[in-house]
Amino acid sequence: MDLSQTAEKLKEKMAYAPHIKAKVVFDFGDEGTIFIDSTQSPAEVSNDNPDDPDVRLITSLSTFEGFLNGTKDPNIAFMMGQLKVKGSMSLALKLNAVLED
Repeated sequence: MDLSQTAEKLKEKMAYAPHIKAKVVFDFGDEGTIFIDSTQSPAEVSNDNPDDPDVRLITSLSTFEGFLNGTKDPNIAFMMGQLKVKGSMSLALKLNAVLED
């Protein structure tokens, strides 16, 4: 799965989470970023990298793909240092529930 396919999958999943109103950056390092602004409806998805998101999730694209397809647990990845969270931890936990569904 490449960055554009991952962005589409995220857009689909965020459509099922209208209660989450936030600006989120999924940072995949050299592989790129995905920015989701769900404060608007429908959520805007782009490859922007703003300086002030509500939460920034930092991981590799391959690890993130594991979250999306259910082969990797975000909680374990966080504890093992494969996922870093900058910003709102409570928002990251809400996103965890959305990504795993």
